[in-house]
Amino acid sequence: MINKVCVFASSCNYLDEIYYKEAAMLGVLLANAGMDMVYGGSCLGLMWACAENVKKNGGRIIGVMPQKLHEMDVYSDYCDEFFLTPCMRSRKAKMDELSEAVIALPGGFGTLEELSEMIVQKQLGYNQKAIVILNTNGFYDKLLNFFDEIINQKFANQKAKNLYYIAATPQDAVVYLKNYIPEDNAVKKEEIYAR
Repeated sequence: MINKVCVFASSCNYLDEIYYKEAAMLGVLLANAGMDMVYGGSCLGLMWACAENVKKNGGRIIGVMPQKLHEMDVYSDYCDEFFLTPCMRSRKAKMDELSEAVIALPGGFGTLEELSEMIVQKQLGYNQKAIVILNTNGFYDKLLNFFDEIINQKFANQKAKNLYYIAATPQDAVVYLKNYIPEDNAVKKEEIYAR
C-alpha cells in the first residue's frame, strides 16, 4: 500500500482556476485514501492548493525545500515535517527517499525536470514507484506527444510507455495509486544497445 505520495507541481499563483481546483481535489482524495503528501514545502501555487487540502482532510504534509528558496520566505508553516536541503539536487533526493509514488501536476521547468528524473530512475531500475502524470486541461498533451516521438524514433525503448500513467482527473490518479502493483520495467542492456 502506498502511504506517501510525492507531488510535483507549479508554485505559481497566476494560473487558470481549473488548475487550482483540480490540485485541491487531488489533495482531498489523497487524504481520504490515507495517503500523506511529500512536496516542495511551498505556500504558493498548485503545490499549496494540493497540500492545504491534504492537511484540511486529515492527511500529513511533508515539505522539502532548498535553502535558497527558504530564504525567499515562500515556505509553509503548516507542514507536519519540514526538511531543508542545500540545493535542488539534494531536495529531489530527499523527496524520492521519503515517498513511494509520484504525481506530476501541471508545472514549469522544475516540474518537468523532476518528472523526467523519476522516469529515468524507474527506467534504469533504481525504483518501481508509481509515476502519474495528471493531465489537467490537456496541459501535458504536447509533452506526451513528444514522449511518443522519443519512443517511435527509438531514442527510448517501447517499454518506456509502461513507466508512467497518464491520468485525466484526480480521481483517476488516486484510483491508479490504490491499485498499483509494482513491476520491473527496467530496460535490459540488449534493449538499449542491440540493433
